[in-house]
Amino acid sequence: MNLVERIKGILLKPKDEWQIIAQEAGTPQTLYPAYIIPLAAIGPVASVIGLSVVGISVPMGGTIRIGLFSAVASALTSLVLALVGVYVIALIIDALAPSFGASKDQAQAFKVAAYSATPGWLAGIFSLLPGFLTIVGTLLSLYGIYLLYLGLLALMRPPREKAIAYTAVVILVTFLIMLAIGFVSHIFIR
Repeated sequence: MNLVERIKGILLKPKDEWQIIAQEAGTPQTLYPAYIIPLAAIGPVASVIGLSVVGISVPMGGTIRIGLFSAVASALTSLVLALVGVYVIALIIDALAPSFGASKDQAQAFKVAAYSATPGWLAGIFSLLPGFLTIVGTLLSLYGIYLLYLGLLALMRPPREKAIAYTAVVILVTFLIMLAIGFVSHIFIR
């Protein structure tokens, strides 16, 4: 798998790319180093630069910069929690599969969790400019939801009439996990 080609495929031709992904072996041992870690690291690295070098502009208060140690601690925590989050979300996708008439397949669920997160991870580059990520991240998250829907259809194979509900439940559980990740990672910013 070529990283750049996979990113282009999942973003620009997702229906076709999910069909290719469905046929591939995608284990945590191969996907973490080849795809997940490089993409999941974009946001934390950009965040360190954004928070400690660029800073946060406060109206009538100037620019506030976070100490490098706190920024790095937060970034490392975010990265580790994102890596754990992918695995947990995959477990959730797999566990929910029978409830929505989908195939229970942990390897396929892991691929759905990993590849549908692509837009969010790429949006992490906007952490270079603290505050800007919220707008762009929200828009890209919506595309991530679409990718999740397509991935569930292609890899977990629920009946079409249950695919939207399956996607919605996965999103709800993922949102709760991301809230917990955000809370834990922000504990380190002081």
